[in-house]
Amino acid sequence: MTGHVRIVNDPLDLVPLLITFNDSDFKNVYTLLSKNWMTETELSESTAADKVKECLAILKKGNLVEEQWRMPKPGEKPVIEYKTTYSKFRANFQCTMDDLGDLINVSISTDDALRSLVDDIEKEVKSGNSSVNDLARKYSVSPVFIKGLAKRLPILDVKGQGLVFVENKG
Repeated sequence: MTGHVRIVNDPLDLVPLLITFNDSDFKNVYTLLSKNWMTETELSESTAADKVKECLAILKKGNLVEEQWRMPKPGEKPVIEYKTTYSKFRANFQCTMDDLGDLINVSISTDDALRSLVDDIEKEVKSGNSSVNDLARKYSVSPVFIKGLAKRLPILDVKGQGLVFVENKG
């Protein structure tokens, strides 16, 4: 296991961590990757195959995994393998309790109203309304809540004061 410390200076960076450790299958993926370099296929053979791709997307967004090309055997194609980047955690931020509550809620909630809001926000971003503040006003939530949702979703991310779709790289 690496000795790197994940220093969190922005409370939004908690979202990928909370999502990962709130789901036993995601936590299992993280634990496997903390011990060895593994490919997506190897992970699928060792844990819940239907969750590996989504978990890797969340871990990548949170900069929690490293990736490298595995040298193939003759006649085989190279594949990407993954390993966790950090073995320790340190928080160095301050935020309001309301913002912290929003981030924890967004990270661990399974509420249907949250799913509906996610769908609405995806539609808004597709139609061109990507402003965090505009979306927060429209849906009567805080900007931190909107940013937290984007951190939770594999397809959205925060760039400046707006939301963008994440390019699928592999």
